[in-house]
Amino acid sequence: MVEVVLWASLRRFTDGKQVVKVEAYTVDSIIKGLVALYPALRPHLLERGVSVSVDGNIVASGSKVPISPDSEVVLMQRIKGG
Repeated sequence: MVEVVLWASLRRFTDGKQVVKVEAYTVDSIIKGLVALYPALRPHLLERGVSVSVDGNIVASGSKVPISPDSEVVLMQRIKGG
């Protein structure tokens, strides 16, 4: 299980939980696992998108980047740049 830290505005969809555990081995499976556990997250994670930090590095939310159970994973409001 991977612990995922959620930014404040997502917590209302997870019964106020700041940290959620999900069975996942890639960034993509984290997003899918969270949506399976908390369907109300779908528009925020899949449609609007989210920035994912894994061990301090921002990765694409649909990424196949591997995750280990001890990885630090944080979901943040999408970081846009240009």
